[in-house]
Amino acid sequence: MTNKQTETGKTAPVGNPVPSFWNADPRPLDDFRSTKDLPSEIDIVIIGSGIAGVGTAYHLLQDTSFKASIAILEARDPCSGATGRNGGHVKPDAFLNVPRNAKIYGAAAAAELAAFEASHVYAVKDLVEREGLDCDFNITRALDVFLNPGHAKQTEASYRELVKAGIVDLHDTSFTPKKDAERVSGVKGAQCCFSYTAAHLWPSKMIHQLLQMLLNKDVKLYSHTPVSSISGTPDENGRWTVTTSRGLIKAPKVIYATNGYTGELLPEYSRSIVPIRGICSHISSTKGADTPHLVNTYGIRFDARNNDYLIPRPDGSIIVGGARQRFWHNKGRWYGTVRDDELVDEAVSYFDDYMQRHFRGWEDSGAKVNTVWTGIMGYSADFMPHVGEIPEKPGQFIIAGFTGHGMPQILLSTKGLASMVRDGVPFENSGLPRIFKTTKARISTKRSLMEENLDPLWRTGRKSKL
Repeated sequence: MTNKQTETGKTAPVGNPVPSFWNADPRPLDDFRSTKDLPSEIDIVIIGSGIAGVGTAYHLLQDTSFKASIAILEARDPCSGATGRNGGHVKPDAFLNVPRNAKIYGAAAAAELAAFEASHVYAVKDLVEREGLDCDFNITRALDVFLNPGHAKQTEASYRELVKAGIVDLHDTSFTPKKDAERVSGVKGAQCCFSYTAAHLWPSKMIHQLLQMLLNKDVKLYSHTPVSSISGTPDENGRWTVTTSRGLIKAPKVIYATNGYTGELLPEYSRSIVPIRGICSHISSTKGADTPHLVNTYGIRFDARNNDYLIPRPDGSIIVGGARQRFWHNKGRWYGTVRDDELVDEAVSYFDDYMQRHFRGWEDSGAKVNTVWTGIMGYSADFMPHVGEIPEKPGQFIIAGFTGHGMPQILLSTKGLASMVRDGVPFENSGLPRIFKTTKARISTKRSLMEENLDPLWRTGRKSKL
């Protein structure tokens, strides 16, 4: 499939993105540049200042004997990409995609991934507490609520098979059948639900605080410094030349924490990691504390293709993202686009009266939409992120392609990547799931499991009935 968005300049971050709730207020580092002029050379260049880029820099410096110089280059404000535009939901996939992953990669790899994701809840907790980060972090239970009777029955049967097969550890997962599902979840028309441990936080607050800590350790940050290209070969000293809007910088090691924008700088990944546009909202009520208190986060699954995510904020407001029903029938509105400087107009009204429509006890809550925004995710052709040294480019590394599921995967991925970059640890000894390793075979295959499994509505142009 030809994707015109992968032409040069088509998948670079655009200017002036729509403000998200998380980034609506200005922050001290928004226009920060460590020095007036870009240094001519440095030990490590990191492209991207979201959780992938900042997390990698953070873990590189956890070894206090490591003295390499580091520069983080960001095309826009720090944390203005997916990390500053998502739902703040650290929600591991406890069971839903395990059968698919086991079929593709084998039971052992599927179990390894599930355990890796589950460990992220406490890895983020440890980071927040160890560094004293003020980012509204809360551990909770996530509820996956199923509204379509057929889909609910299919998912329950699949879950029962997982329990019987013993592929993954399901001790933390609880199933609630239809007779109690609506009362337990509070979601109208719930056919069944599953719960398991998750967390939520204010992502950009966490990253901005980590960035300030890194600056205090002499890491360089250059905001509004987009990278346009990297040399095809290293120079005689093994340094790659990174071309930016503010000049050149040479480094023997380059890390691409570029997610949905990866194809712009690494054309060989343009089919492996595709930019996908999502939409999210912030809802609150003038009644404040008088609204019902939600103690869980949610995945609300209308059918096998359409689902929303919901995170209750400590102040009583709500984050809701999704709305696929409104625009996924039109492929051009979400596939292969990096336009987070505009809204998906046909989906904005989807969030009106959302709480009143879907939640018991919210009918008179007065809940209204405050903000709607868009964000760009990086969807991987085989569902798995690409982490590790880039094939045939010694000293270049990637951590990207998290398919809208980065919060329960990225933090520990940055720890593993840091060990590869800093200590030369082989991927196989990094602690990362084996299926995350970027390889020539993965990036050169013409097949895309992601495309094959996307909603068939975009192939036919039909609108969902939901």
